[in-house]
This record gives sequence, C-alpha cells and structure tokens, in this order.
Amino acid sequence: MASEVLKRARETALDRGEGIGEADVLEVLTLPEDDIPEALALAHEVRLKWCGDMVEVEGIISLKTGGCPEDCHFCSQSGRFETPVRAVQLDIAELVEAAKNTAKTGATEFCIVAAVKGPDERLMRQVEEAIRAIHAEVDIEVSVSIGILDREQAFRLKKAGAHRYNHNLETAKSNFENVVTTHSWQSRRDTLDLVREAGMEICSGGIIGMGESLEQRAEFIAELQRIDPEEVPLNFFDPRPGTPFADYPVIETPDALRAIAALRLALPKQIIRYAGGRELALGPEGTEAGLLGGINALIAGNYLTTLGRPAEQDLDMLGKVQLPLKVLNRVV
Repeated sequence: MASEVLKRARETALDRGEGIGEADVLEVLTLPEDDIPEALALAHEVRLKWCGDMVEVEGIISLKTGGCPEDCHFCSQSGRFETPVRAVQLDIAELVEAAKNTAKTGATEFCIVAAVKGPDERLMRQVEEAIRAIHAEVDIEVSVSIGILDREQAFRLKKAGAHRYNHNLETAKSNFENVVTTHSWQSRRDTLDLVREAGMEICSGGIIGMGESLEQRAEFIAELQRIDPEEVPLNFFDPRPGTPFADYPVIETPDALRAIAALRLALPKQIIRYAGGRELALGPEGTEAGLLGGINALIAGNYLTTLGRPAEQDLDMLGKVQLPLKVLNRVV
C-alpha cells in the first residue's frame, strides 16, 4: 500500500515532472524502512520518464591538491588541519593524458579541480590552457571546479571552453557555519549565479551526513531546487583522518537510500551523480539500488582524496543493472 507522500510524489514528479516540496521531501526522508523499495522504484520511474535510461560517466582530476586555506571541516585538503594529504600540482601534459585515459573508460565528462578558495591569475591561465589543450586532443566535455569566482573569471572559463562549473553548496544554509567558517554559504550561491550568467551549466550538490538534521537535509534539497542546477553531485560523508569531522559516524544505508529517492523526486529532470562515499555508505548492493532508484550518472575511479572503485567495476555494474552508457555527441 503506497504511503500518501508517495502517492502525491507520483502525481507531482512522475506525471507532471515537477519536484515535490520541502515538506514532502522530509516525509520521504523519514519513510519507514519497508517503504524504501517503493520510494526507489518510483524515483527510478521518474528518472526514466524525464531523463531517459542513459548513465553519464565522469572522471575527475585535481590540478592542485592540498594546501587549501579554507577550513571545510570534512576536507583533508585544508592546510589548516594535520592530514595525510600533501600539496601536489599537475602540469598541462599530465591533465591531457588524464583526460585521454578518462575518455577510454567511456566517460563523457572530465572535471579539472583545484583546492583553492578561488583562482588567482596564474591558476586561471593554467586552467584556460588546460581546457583548450584537452579539447584539441580529446573528444570529451570539460568541466571545472576552482572555487569562488568573480564575474570576469566566470566569463573567461566559458570562453575557454568549460561547459559546466562545479561549486557545491555542501549542506543546508542553516548548517553551513557548522561545516565551514572561512567563507559563507552566500558566497557559494553568488558564484553559481555568475556561472549561470556566463552561460555555463551549473553543477552543485553536497555531502549527506555531516551532522545535519533530517529537517536540514530537506532544507538543503529545497535550496538545490531553487538553484535548478543541470547536475547534482551526491556525496555521502566519508570521515577523513585529521579533520574536525574525523570521528563523525558514516550514514546508515537506509538513510542514504531515502536521500537518493528524495533527491530524485525533488529534482525529476536533473543529472544526479554518484560521487564520493557511496562505497562506504551503500556497499555494492546499495549502490546498485541507487542506480535503480534515481541516480543517472557517476564518477568512475577515484575521487579527490578518497578512493573509489576501479572504473571497470562501475562499468560492469551498469551492465549488470542493464543501464546503457551515455555516448558523447558534441556538435561542432
């Protein structure tokens, strides 16, 4: 017997392609465990109807790892914490080679990331050069994630060929000061407005399980609805040694699955991408359940400072659940 919230979600998200509201998101996040399979099945129907059955695969690489001046409490790249991560920088040739290797896995997206508050002029020029060099040699879309931007920087990245910009909200606005103190939630929101103005697609999501209440989890999803990003990376908290959140517990699998269903029912037409922490929070069976419960993209291979699975395992998993891989078809 379908719960009332899932009946409403069927009419709103499946029939009309509209996201459910914050109150209904909270109800999905608190569904009895016996109702989770039904919620995931509905989320999968919504994804198939409004997004199709293709799965988009992305590879990411860090241009600059570690030494970040910010104090994001979950992140081992912060230079403020004693973590095992050490500062490393790559050159353009290494980025091009990484993009080639990513394309060989079948991925259609390659994201250049740098651990900075925002880019200085040297980093901007390096990223612009890298985007052009990758496009010259590899048939793959390039996205960028290099922190808080000003208007000129956003337009320069678009001109260089970046088609999507990642800047996560990370958590609900009401929880943000518990997670980061060296910059504001609003500064992130302002960057996303500039990205939209410059004509790049928005990639914005966050991390589930950083001490937020279920009400704040619903608030976070509602904030993403208002931004209306083209892509939402979904991370599950993975405790990193040396960070202030090192002793936080990992989210329970049922709560992770509820979050997947709620996110799809709130964002029926978006790319929702598995990112970090899925192996820890979900395991193999839960990961497959998410792919049949609303997820339609994933990062293959390793993440920035945490290990994922070999890309081949993810591709085998897509075959197992009979979901086809999206093929890049760029118009030039």
